[in-house]
Amino acid sequence: MPTRNRRARRPERRRARPNLALRRRLLVGVLSSAFVILSVAVFYRQVVETDYLRSEGERRYLRVGEIAARRGMITDRNGEPLAVSTPVETVWGEPRKLVERRDAIPPLAVALGLDPKALQERLDATSQRGFLYLKRRVSFEEARAVRQVIADHNLGGVDFETEYRRFYPGVEVFGHVLGFTDIDDKGQEGIELTYDSWLKSEPGLRRVIRDGRQQIVQEIEQVRAPRQGADLALSLDRRLQFLAYRELKAAVAEHKAVGGTLVALDVETGEILAMVNQPGYNPNAARGGSSERRRNRAVTDVMEPGSTIKPFVVAAALERGLIKPTTTIATRGGSMAVGRNTVKDVRNYGNLDATGVITKSSNVGVVKIAQMMSYGDLWGLYDQLGFGHATAVGVPGESRGVLRHHSTWRVFEHATQAFGYGLSVTALQLAQAYGVLAADGIKRPVSLLRQDPASPAHGPEETRVLSADTARKVRAMMETVVSDQGTARRAAITGYRVAGKTGTAKKSAGRAGYGGGLYQAVFAGFAPAGSPRLVIAVMIDEPKGKAYYGGLVAAPVFQKVMEGALRLFNVPPDDPQPSMLLARREVKP
Repeated sequence: MPTRNRRARRPERRRARPNLALRRRLLVGVLSSAFVILSVAVFYRQVVETDYLRSEGERRYLRVGEIAARRGMITDRNGEPLAVSTPVETVWGEPRKLVERRDAIPPLAVALGLDPKALQERLDATSQRGFLYLKRRVSFEEARAVRQVIADHNLGGVDFETEYRRFYPGVEVFGHVLGFTDIDDKGQEGIELTYDSWLKSEPGLRRVIRDGRQQIVQEIEQVRAPRQGADLALSLDRRLQFLAYRELKAAVAEHKAVGGTLVALDVETGEILAMVNQPGYNPNAARGGSSERRRNRAVTDVMEPGSTIKPFVVAAALERGLIKPTTTIATRGGSMAVGRNTVKDVRNYGNLDATGVITKSSNVGVVKIAQMMSYGDLWGLYDQLGFGHATAVGVPGESRGVLRHHSTWRVFEHATQAFGYGLSVTALQLAQAYGVLAADGIKRPVSLLRQDPASPAHGPEETRVLSADTARKVRAMMETVVSDQGTARRAAITGYRVAGKTGTAKKSAGRAGYGGGLYQAVFAGFAPAGSPRLVIAVMIDEPKGKAYYGGLVAAPVFQKVMEGALRLFNVPPDDPQPSMLLARREVKP
């Protein structure tokens, strides 16, 4: 059939031509939309989010760090360093990185001398933070060990910064006066606290770029310059301070005392040349426990001055023309009734002149002299001398002492005030009062700062308390105390005229009162007696050896320190016949 032979044919489809115009419009639309979206995004990022993005970027690589500043140095009067700040390293870390490296925490803790478990707990508790002090002011050995751990464990998130650590070269010799600073270099005691605003520094600020390991790769700018602390020159003489500390410590040990204090003053300026206490403490050591040993007893602790007060009673009477150095005072019998009480001497001295009352330290004699004056007369001199008032030396915790107003005195209290009971003074107050006699009746403000216009203000001006004539007469009378006839032969110094007064005060012992058998041995004096340059007051607290009298316990300390001081300050000898004072015969004070 023809239909079988015919090839079946399908109709050919016509191939459609691509619509190039449509494609072109579509492509242009897509590109235009992308361009618009990109432009909007760029605009948003560059204009709207500029500050945010910049801050986020800077947060990842730009840091503001401190520039360490040095606390002011404290020196003695000759520029010798007493307190210095030395640069040390502090180790810090990033907890959010370190918590992921638990394998490295134990060796890191060992390198820092910390407990591994405690360090891990600290890091876990601060795991979201980017900064944590691991240990501040590490030693050189600790810093080296930490660097070794970082290298061995490829440990990131640990770095170092420079801080300053306070160091006291004089150790315990200057501890009570200087005080100390805390971990943040803020003054906590003594001069460090009093003049903290003068000594303190202010760290600077700088903007730096850190890499991913938090290492500084570039310093961008200094935001604030560091302000170094101002240096401070004290009135103390380092050489004399060491001498005084050595002799006081030896005396406390020899007499089995619980403590002691010594203060040395420059008569002409009121500067404190030495101030030492026992027991001492090391301000470089870790501080903790009781603050008993850190107390500056020379200004915080009070004592009843005992017989060291007697020269002022005589001075008050001389000033009023009631007596002369040669006026006879009847002390026969060695005792006298005052109201319902009795005042006694250690022995019957018979009749003494006013000078002899001081020489022999007669209680009866000085009470009779005090009774020539009203209560107000005696109180008025004590008040002018500074008893009952802070010296304004600027040491934290300074005591005012105790001087009750004369309107509250009774008959017997008037008597006890004359031989040093019923009032309390600090060792510094006693030294300042003796400085009045040494300075021809002028009271000068005491100072722990070298008299220098560059130092902070010193306080009140000098005032006249006694006439120069009275002060010179009393000094001459006090020279007899340091003679063969007096109670302080052991205070004598070859080649120099020395004047002073002993005191052996019974110490109140709570319920036992003055019957507890406790004493404070005191000696205060000055040299050269004709024109004094130096004043020294010594107190030995509760000596328990064979001797407890001021002339046997405190006077030898005065002698050794004063002799050294006169040589250190090149004070020329003033005694033409020194051998007259050198006879060695023990006399009970």
